[in-house]
Amino acid sequence: MKCVVCKHGDARSGTTTVTLTRNGPTLVVKGVPARVCSNCGEEYVDELTTARLLEVAEQAARSGVEVEVRDYAGLESSPS
Repeated sequence: MKCVVCKHGDARSGTTTVTLTRNGPTLVVKGVPARVCSNCGEEYVDELTTARLLEVAEQAARSGVEVEVRDYAGLESSPS
């Protein structure tokens, strides 16, 4: 896939770090599967992965987490 930002690089398989903040709680997830532009570094996270991240962020907010850092690999085995 061509990068929609720089229009020059190809987005290739890689990983990124996603930070989600809402009304106080912050969740940082490392090692998130993404497509990363070889030219500018723009990152693209697919719809299913994004849905999983938002679900986990909601669970963290409900549990009273202020700041939490997780690895994405651990999310894949967590119950929904």
